[in-house]
Amino acid sequence: MEYSPACHSLYAFWSSPVKKKLVLLSIMFLIWVYMLYSCVGYCSTMPSLVVEGYRGKETGGSAVGKRTESGRTDLVSRLLAKPQPWEDIESDYEEPSIRTAASRDLLNNELDTDRADDWDEMRGEQQRGAPDPSAMSSFSNGSGSKKLPQAIIIGVKKGGTRALLEFLRVHPDIRAVGAEPHFFDRNYDNGLEWYRELMPKTLEGQITMEKTPSYFVTREAPARISAMSRDTKLIVVVRDPVTRAISDYTQTLSKKPDIPSFESLTFKNRTTGLIDTSWSAIQIGIYAKHLDNWLQYFPMDQILFVSGERLISDPAGELGRVQDFLGLKRIITDKHFYFNQTKGFPCLKKAEGSSKPHCLGKTKGRTHPNIDPEVVQRLRDFYRPFNMKFYQMTGHNFGWD
Repeated sequence: MEYSPACHSLYAFWSSPVKKKLVLLSIMFLIWVYMLYSCVGYCSTMPSLVVEGYRGKETGGSAVGKRTESGRTDLVSRLLAKPQPWEDIESDYEEPSIRTAASRDLLNNELDTDRADDWDEMRGEQQRGAPDPSAMSSFSNGSGSKKLPQAIIIGVKKGGTRALLEFLRVHPDIRAVGAEPHFFDRNYDNGLEWYRELMPKTLEGQITMEKTPSYFVTREAPARISAMSRDTKLIVVVRDPVTRAISDYTQTLSKKPDIPSFESLTFKNRTTGLIDTSWSAIQIGIYAKHLDNWLQYFPMDQILFVSGERLISDPAGELGRVQDFLGLKRIITDKHFYFNQTKGFPCLKKAEGSSKPHCLGKTKGRTHPNIDPEVVQRLRDFYRPFNMKFYQMTGHNFGWD
C-alpha cells in the first residue's frame, strides 16, 4: 500500500517521542485553561445568587439564580458604608410646658436641624471617601459577635459628644455605632435584641459603644440602662451651660433664621429677668438636676465627666482619662491630633479607615451670634448655684464661673 506525502509526514510526527509529549502537554494545558475559565465564570455568579436567594426568602418567592448587574450592585450597596436606618437626632429635654406657640415651633425646628446636621456629617464622610467605620466593622469583622454596649456616651447635647466619639473610634479596642440609636428614649419598645442588632461586631476584649446625648436628660433612661446592665460605664461630656445654650440656639438658627431671638426665648419676662427654664436650651444645662436622677441607679465611679473645654484645649489629656476609665491601654495620644486654626478645634491626623486627616464637618464649630452681655450675665447668675452643686456632686470644678 502506498502512502501519500501527507500521511507520511503525520506518521513521522507521531513516531517522535518528544513531539508526542509536546502534544499531550498542549492538550492538558488547554483543558486546564478551560476548567479555570469555567470556574471563574461560575464564581462570579455567586453574589447575585446569594442576593436573589435572600430576596426570595424575604418575599416568600423562589430564589432566582441568574447573574445580573443589578444583583452585583445590590450586594456592593449592602457592603459600602451608608446612613443607618435610624436617625441621629439629639432630642430635647422632656419639658413640663411651653409658654408660646413660637417656642413649640422652635422645639420642632431643633429636631429638624439635628437631623440635617447628622446627614451633613455623613455626606461629608462619604465625600472624603472614607467608609463609616462602624458600618465596615459590622461586615468585615465576621469572626466577632454583636454585643450590647458596655459603655455609652449619654450626654450632653452640644457638649462635644460627636468629637469624643470620633476620637475614640481611633482606638483598635473600641467599636462604636456611628449614628445615634436613641434606644433608651425613643425606641425602647423595640426590645434589646433590636438594639443589639444595631451594634457592630466585636472580638473578645473589644468594647462596644454608642452615643445618644439626649439620654442624659431623659427621665426613664437611667432605669432602662440599669435594667440592661448595672455595670454599664457612662460618659458625660459637659460644657459651660451658657455657651452650650448659645450653641444650641445657633444650631437651630442656622437652619431656621426666622426663629425668635435668643434673648426673647431666654426670659419669661425680660423686665423681671425671670429665666424660662421650660426652654430646652436652658433646661439641659441644669446638670445637677439631671445627674441626681442618674445617681439613683448608678454609682459615681461608673460615670466619667469629660470637660468639653478641655476636649478642645487638651484632647489627648481628656482621651487619656477616658481610656483609663474604660480600662484600655492609652493608645490615643498627642500624636493623633493637630489643631485646626480655621475651625478652632482639634482634628485627627489620621482617622480610622482613612489615610487622610479628619475634621468634623461644616455643621461643627459654627460662629455664635452676638448676644447681649447683660443676658449672658443673667444666665451666668442663674446657672451659678446649679454649677456649684454639680461641682460638689462630681468632685470637680469645671471653672465655668
